[in-house]
Amino acid sequence: MNWAHLHAQDRIPGIDLARGLAVVGMFAAHLLWITPLVWSDPGTWTGIVQDRSSILFATLAGVSLGLMAGGTRRPTSSELPTLRARLVYRSLLLWLIGVVLLGLGVPVYIILPAYAILFLLALPFLSLSPRQVLLAAGGIALLTPFLQAWVDAFPWWETGSGRMAAWLLGWYYPFPVWIAFVLAGLGLARTDIRRLRTQLAMLGAGTALAVLGYGLDAVSGTRDVPDDGAFWDVLWTAEPHSSGLLEVIGSGGFAIAAISVCLLACRTPLIWITLPLRATGSMPLTAYIAQLLLWAVIASIGVGTTGDLAAFRDMAPFWPLTIATVTGRTVWALLFGRGPLERAMTHLPARRSTSSGRSASRDDAHRSDVR
Repeated sequence: MNWAHLHAQDRIPGIDLARGLAVVGMFAAHLLWITPLVWSDPGTWTGIVQDRSSILFATLAGVSLGLMAGGTRRPTSSELPTLRARLVYRSLLLWLIGVVLLGLGVPVYIILPAYAILFLLALPFLSLSPRQVLLAAGGIALLTPFLQAWVDAFPWWETGSGRMAAWLLGWYYPFPVWIAFVLAGLGLARTDIRRLRTQLAMLGAGTALAVLGYGLDAVSGTRDVPDDGAFWDVLWTAEPHSSGLLEVIGSGGFAIAAISVCLLACRTPLIWITLPLRATGSMPLTAYIAQLLLWAVIASIGVGTTGDLAAFRDMAPFWPLTIATVTGRTVWALLFGRGPLERAMTHLPARRSTSSGRSASRDDAHRSDVR
C-alpha cells in the first residue's frame, strides 16, 4: 500500500481535499440538472457548483504554481529560466490535450486551453513577493471585468472564426479576468498556507469578499431585471460564467474561503474521513480527462451521440461516475501513488536540477496537480 503518498511531509492534505471537492463539483455542474441558486431556498443549493468549481480549480492551480516555484522561498534569478521553461512546456501539453478533448464532441467547455494560457500569463509574477502578487490579483479582479464586458460585446465572437477562437482560447473561462484567480492562489502559496494564522486570515478575507460580491448582487436587484446585453447588465452581476465584477469578487472570495475551510478541516480527524476525496484531489487532471472519456463512451453507446447533453443527463450518470471516480482514484493512490497523468507531467524533458538542490523537489507532490 502506498499510504505514504497521501501523507508525505511535502503534501498539503487540505489542498488535496479542496481539489477533490472541486472535482465532485465539476461533475455535478456537468451531469446534474441544476436550478438557479437562491440562497434562501435549500432546494436550489446544488447551484453552488455552477462556475464556483471552475474558479476554485483556477485558484488552486495558482496555489500549485506557487508551491512549484518554491512556496515561501522565491526562486532565484538562476532558477527562473528553468522554472519558466518547464511551465511553458507544460502549458503547451495542456493546450494540446485540451484541443484533443474538444474532438470528443462532449458538450462541455474544456478548460485546459484556458489553463495553458493562464500559466503563461503567470510567468512574470513568479519572482514577486506575496504582497505584490496579491495586489496584482486584486487590481486585475477590479479592472478586467470592465474590459471583458466590452470585448465580449464584439459581434466577431458570433462568427465561425470567433467561435473557433473561443474554443481554442478557452474563452468561456476568459484569461483577462481569470488570471486574477490564478494570481490569488499564487500569492496565497507565497504566504505559507500551512500556517494556522494564514488559514484563518484566508477564511476571514474570503468570507468578506463573498459576502460583499453576492450581497451587492442581491441588494442591487440585477437578477430581477431582464438582461438585454447592456454593458452595465453584463458588468454588474454575480451570475455564474458571467465574469462580471460581482462574480469575480464573490466567487473569488468563495474559492479562498473554501480552500481555508479544507485546510482547517485537515487539522482535525476529518483528515482521515476525507481520504477518498483527498485521493481524488491528488490527481485532478487524471479525474478530469477520465470523466470526459467515460462520458464520450457511455453517451455513444447509450444515447448514440456524445453531443446530446439533455439525453445524457437524463441517464442519471452523476452518482455512478462520481462513485467510480472517487473509488478508482483512491485505490490507485493507495496502490501506486501519484496519478498517471500527474506523474507524466512531473517527469518532463524540460525538467532539470536547479542550483538549490531542493527547489527541484520541494512540494513536487503538488506541482502538476492541476485540472
